[in-house]
Amino acid sequence: MMVSLPEKFEPKISAIEESCDLKTLTVYELISKLQVHEQRTAFRMEDMAARESAFQALPKWKPLTPSSEKKQQYGRADKGKMVATQYQPSKKDKFPPCPICKRTNHDGKDYWYKGKPQVQCRFCRKYGHIEKFCKFKENQYRPKQQQAQVASTTEDHLFMASLASGSVDKCSWFVDSGCTCHMANNEAIFSELDKSVRIKVKLGNGSIVQLEGKGIVAVQTKKGTKYIHDVLFIPSLSQNLLSVAQMLKKGYSVSFANNACYIYDSCGVELARIKMVENSFPIMWNSPCLHAVYVSKSDETPLWHKRYGHFNLKSLKFLQTNELVRDLPEIHVNDDVCSSCQFGKLHRQVFPINNSWRASQKLELVHTDVCGPMKTASLGQNLYFILFIDDYTRMTWVYFMSSKAQVFSVFKKFKVLVENQSGYKIKTLRSDNGKEYTSKEFDSFCEDAGIAHQLTVPYTPQQNGVSERKNRTIMEMARCMLHEKKLPKNFWAEAVYTAIYLLNGLPTKAVQGKTPIEAWFGVKPSAHHLKIFGSICYTHVPDAKRTKLDVKAEIGILVGYSTKSKGYRVYNLQSGKISVHRDVQVDEDSHWDWDKRVVVKNGDIASVKDDVEASKEEIPASNVADVDAHHDSPVMKTKSLSEIYERCNLAVLEPNTYVEASKHDIWRHAMQEEITKMNPDGSIYKHKARLVVKGYAQQAGIDYGDTFAPVARHDTVRMLIALSANFGWTIYHMDVKSAFLNGHLQEDIYVQQPEGFIISGHEDKVYKLKKALYGLKQAPRSWYSRIDSFFLQQGFQRSENEPTLYVKRNSGQSSKDTTFSVENSGSNPFVCDAELLVSLYVDDLLITGSNSQLLLSFKADLMKEFEMSDLGEMSYFLGMEIHQCESGIFVSQHKYALDVLKKFSMDQCKSVPTPLVQNSKLIAEDGYEKTDASIYRSLVGSLLYLTATRPDLMYAASLLSRFMHSPSQAHFGVAKRVLRYLNGTSDYGLWFEKHKYGILHCFSDSDWAGSHEDAKSTTGFVFFFGSAAFSWMSRKQEVVAQSTAEAEYIAAAETVNHATWINKMLIDMGCYQLKLCVIHCDNNSAIAIAHNPVQHGCTKHVNVKFHVLRNMVQSKEIEMVYCHSNEQVADIFTKALSKFKFEKFRSKLGVSSKNSGGVLKT
Repeated sequence: MMVSLPEKFEPKISAIEESCDLKTLTVYELISKLQVHEQRTAFRMEDMAARESAFQALPKWKPLTPSSEKKQQYGRADKGKMVATQYQPSKKDKFPPCPICKRTNHDGKDYWYKGKPQVQCRFCRKYGHIEKFCKFKENQYRPKQQQAQVASTTEDHLFMASLASGSVDKCSWFVDSGCTCHMANNEAIFSELDKSVRIKVKLGNGSIVQLEGKGIVAVQTKKGTKYIHDVLFIPSLSQNLLSVAQMLKKGYSVSFANNACYIYDSCGVELARIKMVENSFPIMWNSPCLHAVYVSKSDETPLWHKRYGHFNLKSLKFLQTNELVRDLPEIHVNDDVCSSCQFGKLHRQVFPINNSWRASQKLELVHTDVCGPMKTASLGQNLYFILFIDDYTRMTWVYFMSSKAQVFSVFKKFKVLVENQSGYKIKTLRSDNGKEYTSKEFDSFCEDAGIAHQLTVPYTPQQNGVSERKNRTIMEMARCMLHEKKLPKNFWAEAVYTAIYLLNGLPTKAVQGKTPIEAWFGVKPSAHHLKIFGSICYTHVPDAKRTKLDVKAEIGILVGYSTKSKGYRVYNLQSGKISVHRDVQVDEDSHWDWDKRVVVKNGDIASVKDDVEASKEEIPASNVADVDAHHDSPVMKTKSLSEIYERCNLAVLEPNTYVEASKHDIWRHAMQEEITKMNPDGSIYKHKARLVVKGYAQQAGIDYGDTFAPVARHDTVRMLIALSANFGWTIYHMDVKSAFLNGHLQEDIYVQQPEGFIISGHEDKVYKLKKALYGLKQAPRSWYSRIDSFFLQQGFQRSENEPTLYVKRNSGQSSKDTTFSVENSGSNPFVCDAELLVSLYVDDLLITGSNSQLLLSFKADLMKEFEMSDLGEMSYFLGMEIHQCESGIFVSQHKYALDVLKKFSMDQCKSVPTPLVQNSKLIAEDGYEKTDASIYRSLVGSLLYLTATRPDLMYAASLLSRFMHSPSQAHFGVAKRVLRYLNGTSDYGLWFEKHKYGILHCFSDSDWAGSHEDAKSTTGFVFFFGSAAFSWMSRKQEVVAQSTAEAEYIAAAETVNHATWINKMLIDMGCYQLKLCVIHCDNNSAIAIAHNPVQHGCTKHVNVKFHVLRNMVQSKEIEMVYCHSNEQVADIFTKALSKFKFEKFRSKLGVSSKNSGGVLKT
């Protein structure tokens, strides 16, 4: 009800809110109060003219006693006392005394409360009036001492009428809710006064006075001299007035309660409490809490100098004086030295400048130049930027490039943009003689578009002076901004973009009276949103992206302003991404310490978790959503607007020396990661430091020969795990310390003495290597030769099909001496006569076998020959986490999956049940905007590595890898969906149950013409041994199949090739299968072609290499059997499936969580 009342009830509403408890106030009481207020207002309006005239004509009053005043009020003044020298008639004697209140200014029928609810005074408990108008309360609290008495009507209009002269200091200020501007009466307190402002002002009592100026008033406080802006100079004013309305306009709030005035900031924090003195609120300027109503002149200029990217003070003063922008305070030019400007702008004295021809309209002349390459790549992996400057308006545009070859494409984009914005055509383009501007396609384009291309004389950059000078100004501002907040150099593109954003809103001598933005768009820019570049800021986390106990803000660095939305560009320190936000709090006094990873403020180190409300200025929110702004690096977006863009980790060009690398934080961090070995839970296992030779100086054929050294395949490692689970073996893990140092060199190698370890007195000598060192080209090969010879000496046999697999058999029996006729195999269709199996991956050894005594003896021999670390049971290997228990072996990549999700900021995303949407189509040229290929490749590469233990991700990773050369936003969105699936299944892996006897078998399938671009089919197969899959593949076929039968036949042929290798591997391991390997296929035609050698029209064109399938079937080496499509497990490797089929086939692959205790039953 109170909100819906007309404006005339606002004073009454305020009084009710202050004096009444709204929770207990009834509607009946509220209506009564409003009716009384409305009647009283009507009566006062009628009597206003008479009372004002009486007040203006009132001469000198003599002091009245309370008794004589009461008689005077009711028309019974004491005859012996002169009350006034003259009397003006009013309504008081026009009526007989009212029978209710005894007053003579109205009739009894017009009494206020007649016929209305009788209100009761809370003070005297009588009816007919409220506490505010209670005479008993007024008489009780009336001061005992004599005061200058005036009529009651003047107290409503004249601010200082109730104060006795001399009772308050003339230099005091009083809070006034009635005046609309700050007012002062003493010219001496003005630090700046513009006397040209001479207008008339109407005071509260109705009188009109002459304003004699407007300016800034200096007041002395405990903190020094402070300044109040926009103060009106009125000499005839009795006291200085501080306007409540002006404070409210600046975002503060003012309330009156409990005989005091309270001033609050925009966040509701109390800034000032002013006690009421003689019915007024005087301000004592020595109070330290009055910064809400003034600004400091000494601190304002340096702050805006930094916010404007260290622009010179004279131009800022010109900007403020001529009001070229809005919301810019007073700027004072001084001789203070800015250290960041000295580091970023110091230069030689300028040469004389000759005036040249100027354009007379937009785009009549456009200057352009390329700057770069930078030694450090930007966040978006760019090394160059190109400028376009309109000669008429001096408006500047910038584009970032990874190479100069992009100049032509960038110019075409720029041309379309500016011509659409301005309505003009580019007439002349002025550039230097760089090859990027003089290509045939560039010249042809300009000629076709009617653009005159002016080129400078070679080695004469002065002829393109506008661009060259703009480049210098931009780089100086960028250097200053980076130095001010100690930002890494890879933020240079953000600093350049911000510098241009600021320069377009700053004055230039070439455009008189306007900024480039106003000259181009016709709109005067505002400065209220500007903050210091590189400052620490805190962005609000939406409710949808956090739980109730999560923090509500994320820390970041302010890196610029969005040109597409009313928001700030923020670099998130936790995720390493740039996004645009509207709800931001900026701490301009702090910066980020990149070494200690903490916030540094005023020389102190503060924790990131400090209260963000204490010292940060809140940026007003605008009615826009967070949207993207195209810039040097991709920007985060909310999913409701578009797909999410990602940015890869900070990248810097590789340094050539240690001294150069040690200067960069990211390289020091990388070196720290290199020398630290981690456990599966992320804890530090050990620190590593190595002496490394500069092998890049070696020459092939002179300093080294063979360099290749084999390593174990993932298929081999999983096969070893599957065999161990099948036979109940335990796998052990050992590590060779400094493995490469054990290699014997075949060549004579000399190296210089390492830095920091030079022998005194022998500085001119070099070392001759007896063994290999890290960094040598031949070091890996030398180590492999050494360990290989050791295994052979120990009686091991090296696998002919996997050179990193070594087998030790019973009594040295060779695999060639064994046939498939093995008796007494029991219930296990597999038989293995190997006592010891060892798989080698550089310096990591996986050891397992049936003979535990032989295993212990071999470990002891290893410890004697090499310096080894016995890591016990295998638990972590090549990013795979291995959990060995009584029920089996569980293999997963949980930690790596979490790292991938965190790397791409998907660790808090919502999960989905399947990695791909069924029946979705992906093509290379889909019409969507292209995305950053490096980020996309990093994401797909991470997914491919996850397939080491996650066959359910194989098809999705294979499909996405087809678009690595030129990914679009659609491809990136599909990759993001795979991460959402991974987020819900990050703890999934392969369960190999112990003693789960079974034969080697596989499933083969194809998706005919699954590719929507070249109609090629997809091959998918999976091999099982025991309870889970251990080998799989998903790959697009090399030829176009003309039928489903042909596609299935080709897929089966590729499966047979892989089966042949697996059979040979098993034989090398000493394992033999009593039954043939079975290939399950869901196409009867393909099975018939494999069994039928007759050529006919449907198969005569098939490549002969695929007929290996037919040969294997006929020689009884493999067996092909039919399976229904609903049981074709390989279907998960060829196409996107529904949730039901996907989960069914995933469980058959043996993929589940560790907590499930084993393979899911189907």
